[in-house]
Amino acid sequence: MKVSVDIDDPSWLAIDNLEAEAQRVADHCVRLVDFGAGPAEATILFSDDETVAGLNRIWRGKRGPTNVLSFPSLADFAAPDEPRHLGDIALAFGVVSREARDQNKTLAAHTSHLLVHGLLHLAGFDHMSDAEAEIMEAREIEILDSLGIADPYQSEAS
Repeated sequence: MKVSVDIDDPSWLAIDNLEAEAQRVADHCVRLVDFGAGPAEATILFSDDETVAGLNRIWRGKRGPTNVLSFPSLADFAAPDEPRHLGDIALAFGVVSREARDQNKTLAAHTSHLLVHGLLHLAGFDHMSDAEAEIMEAREIEILDSLGIADPYQSEAS
């Protein structure tokens, strides 16, 4: 999967090699999750709380920023010789960094978790019901383990 990265907030540069890490996470997801046939791409926006709050208000009708938003592509098509665009993901630096600190996680590990979460949404996973959440969390744990990142839900339960 090709990942296009847009770093809208320079605070994200606190993560070494952010673009390469985003690509590494996407590559692991592709090995473990069915994103459909043929080459695919996704766009990731590393932004600030204000921008993500605006997206959250416009697209979800909710006030304030959230850690990650996913926007799956509505159409499953691509021009000849072009990858299918799976969708877009946006992360809010302030929310993500506060959560990482509050949960005693590194910013990089928490960001990787949220990227996996967002990519799973682009693959069609959701967590609207307890059963869906259980399936999605299990996939997140599996992918994060393959990246050498501890189960994020284990630390939340502690």
